[in-house]
Amino acid sequence: MSTAVTARTTSFDAESFEQFLSTRNEPTWVTDQRRMAFESYRELLAIELDPEEWKRVDIRAFRAEKFGISTTSKPATSFGTLLADRAEFAGVVSHIDGACTRTTLDPKWAAKGVLFGNLSDLVRDHGDVLKPYLMTHAVKADADRFAAWHGAFWTGGTVLYVPRNVQVAEPLYSLIGLSADGATDFSHTLIILEEGASATLLEETASASATASGLHVGAVELLVASRANLRYVQLQNWNDKVWHFAHQAGRVQNDASLQWTVGALGAKLAHIHQDVHLDGKGAAAEVNGVTFATEKQLISYYTQQTHHAPNTRSDLLYKDVVRDKARCIWRGMIKVDPGAQKTDGYQRNDSLLMSETCRADAIPGLEIEADDVRCTHGATCGRVDEEQLFYCMCRGMSRGEAMHMIVEGFFQRVYDRIPVEIVRETLGQAVERKLGIGGE
Repeated sequence: MSTAVTARTTSFDAESFEQFLSTRNEPTWVTDQRRMAFESYRELLAIELDPEEWKRVDIRAFRAEKFGISTTSKPATSFGTLLADRAEFAGVVSHIDGACTRTTLDPKWAAKGVLFGNLSDLVRDHGDVLKPYLMTHAVKADADRFAAWHGAFWTGGTVLYVPRNVQVAEPLYSLIGLSADGATDFSHTLIILEEGASATLLEETASASATASGLHVGAVELLVASRANLRYVQLQNWNDKVWHFAHQAGRVQNDASLQWTVGALGAKLAHIHQDVHLDGKGAAAEVNGVTFATEKQLISYYTQQTHHAPNTRSDLLYKDVVRDKARCIWRGMIKVDPGAQKTDGYQRNDSLLMSETCRADAIPGLEIEADDVRCTHGATCGRVDEEQLFYCMCRGMSRGEAMHMIVEGFFQRVYDRIPVEIVRETLGQAVERKLGIGGE
């Protein structure tokens, strides 16, 4: 596997920010937006992070000064990706070490007005389409220091725009990769579906090397207009040397639907702030999560399902498997505005512990301001049953095979909710590798 050679800035102060801006060829409105975000970043550095969100996530060992924005790079030529070679895609966008390395889109969809490509290019070529949406409705740069950091220094990312009533039949694919030791990725994913549109985007993160350190400070914005239907999948598969911070948000309008699936397998430490807003009457969102943490990994999700309109529905199901000295944290909240009557909100987190030294924290919550709603939550946590293992091993299975069967059965309820077959297969094979079963 080839390695990457990268020159980069080594700090994120005012001088480095101006140097970074000088390398960008962007419209004035983007530069202005960046400057506002940088001012927020400097102010928010002096403000304590929200203790409710961060008190269980220890980032004292994180040193931002060890990382920097790439200015020149020679990306790795091969990646051990989970999804890339499994299907024919309507389009592909790849970013390595913050730089776009590939963009393709089937001409038949381009002819219908679909945009799929690199954010850095599309803000120049289609700024009139993107300006109303980029960090204005879903992820806000003043949310906290990480959102502001991203808003000031984003390096590119994937854009999918689908015009009114266009239904993209084949899935699209996006890769976010790190190859150089100490590389940083600030990529941004922006998906805009106009009224009546539909699309599926499969996105994954990957490391070219098992030993290269890295940093990802990302954002995901999913904007689903009335009667539109979006399926979005993100599989996080960094190596265990990468720090991963992200703000992710979806906004769903009248009678639209969002199915959002996440798989969290890698990273040294990952913390994701994930929001779903049901903005229009009849809006629906289903959020599925599979997390598998091993060694000393820490994977944390802070999720919010906010119902702003009546007759809306949200359904969140996360399943966590934790082993060795790893830790998983999930803090979930369902919020219902006063006018959001007839809301149906549900959230559940289940954790399976595979060692005596691992830990899982699950904290569901409700904030209900309407009086005609159905909102429920739940969380479970338990050890692998030794009697189940013994039963399987008495029937000819090895301990590893028996453990795999139990873990797969634990995840099956989430798999059953995923309509994209290649995603189900990929998650199953990734779990095998995590358990040390089978080959690559």
